[in-house]
Amino acid sequence: MLGTIKEIIDNTVIIKLSIDINEQPNLINIHVVFDDGSHRKVVGEIANVNQHEMVVNIVGEIDNNSFIPGSSSKPSFKSNIRIIDASELQLLLGPQEVGEGKTNFGTSNVYEGYKINIEVNDFFNTHFAILGNSGAGKSCTVASILQKLFTSSKTPPINSNLFFFDAYGEYTNAFSKLHEVNPLLNYKTYTTNTVDPECDILRIPPWLLDVDDLALLLDVTTPSQIPMIEKTLKLVPILTGSSENVIKRKNDIIARALQDILLSGNDSTKIRDQVIGVLTKFNTPTLNLETQIVQPGYTRTFKQCLFVDKSGKMQEMELVVEFVRGYILEVTEEIPQDELNPYYTLTDLESAMEFALISEGILKSDKVFDYANIISVRLHTLATGDYKSYFEYPTFVNRDQYIEDLMTNENNQKCQIVNFNINYIDDRLAKVFTKILSRMLFLKSSTTKPRGSRAFHIIIEEAHRYVQHDSDVEILGYNIFERITKEGRKYGTFLALITQRPSELSDTCISQCANFIVLRTLHPVDLNYIKEMVPNVTSEVVLQLKNLKPGNCIAFGSAFKVPIPMYIDLPNPRPLSNNVDLNTVWYRQISSPGAREILPGVNPNLAPSPVSQMPVAPQAAVQGQVQALPVQQQMAYAQAQAQAQPGQVAA
Repeated sequence: MLGTIKEIIDNTVIIKLSIDINEQPNLINIHVVFDDGSHRKVVGEIANVNQHEMVVNIVGEIDNNSFIPGSSSKPSFKSNIRIIDASELQLLLGPQEVGEGKTNFGTSNVYEGYKINIEVNDFFNTHFAILGNSGAGKSCTVASILQKLFTSSKTPPINSNLFFFDAYGEYTNAFSKLHEVNPLLNYKTYTTNTVDPECDILRIPPWLLDVDDLALLLDVTTPSQIPMIEKTLKLVPILTGSSENVIKRKNDIIARALQDILLSGNDSTKIRDQVIGVLTKFNTPTLNLETQIVQPGYTRTFKQCLFVDKSGKMQEMELVVEFVRGYILEVTEEIPQDELNPYYTLTDLESAMEFALISEGILKSDKVFDYANIISVRLHTLATGDYKSYFEYPTFVNRDQYIEDLMTNENNQKCQIVNFNINYIDDRLAKVFTKILSRMLFLKSSTTKPRGSRAFHIIIEEAHRYVQHDSDVEILGYNIFERITKEGRKYGTFLALITQRPSELSDTCISQCANFIVLRTLHPVDLNYIKEMVPNVTSEVVLQLKNLKPGNCIAFGSAFKVPIPMYIDLPNPRPLSNNVDLNTVWYRQISSPGAREILPGVNPNLAPSPVSQMPVAPQAAVQGQVQALPVQQQMAYAQAQAQAQPGQVAA
């Protein structure tokens, strides 16, 4: 018996010790049991101890061989107070065996050698977060947990679908050998490196982008720009089609835009120029600048009828208007879906948007021009800039086929982990790609029948850069990550947030996480945020977070009966997340006494070393080295030689 209860204050029990504490090992964080002889035993965790007293925080109770977390029950003063035994500890921390549906996370920091094994369903069936400062071991923790998920049990989760958004391209090294462990396990990676790709380039078919996706991609800033995108997406399959029905509808659309221009009231020269501009860009075999207008006694082309005389009048205005009206359909019939072109490019989208702008009156309204032309310019930049290759998809696929292709390797095998290396694009586009792909996965899972028959886990590294409270809610009415955290569980879409700055995350997303693994955290704002947002975090736990060693963490949430301090085993192989080794970068291995390495482009004669210790290379050898250098370095060498002292040059 450790002692007797002296005082109970809320959730804290003060114990007067009856043992010699100097004879005991470290008892901090050890669990104790208050046993009063009834079927219920209150369980507490030792928070503080001195020579005479012990402070214990109540964490739950054991009833009918089951542990119930919480502090609803308080111990009686007659309780026998003792250290928890092995069978009771198993109720708190889990069994030591790893079987089907279980996985190992790490080893307890409190109970030496005690393995922390958890139910897969308890942890991965919720949204979760892995938090900690840079260098605390987040990447190794993630890699270790997922490696063990696939290797701890003889029955790995072969039907799992984990999508990694890899901010630094560091996880391929950790997962690329899964196939060697089990031939049913496969890993696939996509890169955003178009210059020197080592794997498939991440590409998104532009025809799979809907209104919300394009709004994100074009950085829409006001809801008034959304209708323009909607009209663009309606026009693009028509403007790129070629059937007879499509051409009639295309003529109708072009004619309505031309009629608006002709009746705008502008001067004739401006009207002529705008009509020519539209028909130069948008035309059909039956409606173009060379279309013939037949009149009694003569025939002229449409362009000839736009002639403006010296007085600034378009003499054939009435004729042109009447001719254009002949293409406007009185009744608009629905075009069969198989006649619309579902396969289009960013360039096609750009053309459709230009026409949408014209039909919305951009040529006659400065207000329309101001709010609409911005997204047109952004689309043009995207369609013609360096990022256009990410939207050049070789074959037509629908959304379901695209997602299945993402999860299948070149041997037509299922891949349990798909990595998107987004390291080679700027943060804005990386955030948009993450949102677009996450939204596709959410739409896929929410429309899968029967509901919840598949599960998608979206794991986002450096989540504070992408999962934020953006303007999406004001523009689109929702943020996809917030929607996933609020609705995804019932469809089987789960979000995993890995971040060093939890205070910069969306409050909604972090509040919906049910499991947390927290490594060393130092920033006071983040510590306070964790304390306020994460359940079951006491002041003692917050203090522990500041002093954790790399690779050590505290885990709590629905998968853990009590907060568990533990260390995570190093993954094998490890992700490429090590810090730069300055001993390797700054210094060179000296092969022999007195020798030193000559770096490319550095003249050894000009290096700041004592002359007596610096043997000078023969001039011919130096010239040979110089000629082998790039032109810029040869020029630098010549300039250095010209500035050298005469004695040095002679040498």
